[in-house]
Formats: sequence, structure tokens, C-alpha cells
Amino acid sequence: MKQPELPAHYQALKERYPEILAAVEALGAATHAGGPLDESTSHLVQIAAAAAIGSEGAVHSHVRRALDAGATEEEVRHAVLLLVSTIGFPRAAAAMAWTDEVIDR
Repeated sequence: MKQPELPAHYQALKERYPEILAAVEALGAATHAGGPLDESTSHLVQIAAAAAIGSEGAVHSHVRRALDAGATEEEVRHAVLLLVSTIGFPRAAAAMAWTDEVIDR
């Protein structure tokens, strides 16, 4: 999967606040490296968290990154389906729509 360009808003924040965004990116790298979960599993967990808070952009980002890390489309979709009983059908359905936007590109 071709790595898409970062969203314009993220790029603008990175230009305006380079030190802060560098720290945010370093924190993300440290948390991924700080435990035994592989990269694709880590992104599946983050998809669930992003869906739970209703963050479309974060769902898009972590779906792309999970697929790039080797997760299958079925694994990503299953991770979202598992959320129905935890975060509710409407929020899980929205997350599935966001997931499909990335997968269907």
C-alpha cells in the first residue's frame, strides 16, 4: 500500500510547532517500541481507541498503518466489528465506514 501524504492540517501543525510535533512523534515511537505487541497489533489497538473516541482521522491513520504493517483487511475489519458490544453499534458502524474509506481507496 502506497503511503499517503500526511493530512494538510497535520502538516500545518508540524510546520507551526515543529518541536511539539517532534515530541508527539517520538512519544508514539517510544510507546510502540516499549512493549511486546507487534506493529500491526499495536495499530489494531489504536484503531479501537480511535473508534471509541470518534476520531475519524485517527481511524484512517491507524487503518493505513495497520495494513502497511501487515494486517489483513479482514483483521482490520474484525477489530472494528469487535467494538459493537463495547462502544455501541452507531459508533462502530461509523468506524467501519471510515475503515472502508481507507481500504476501498
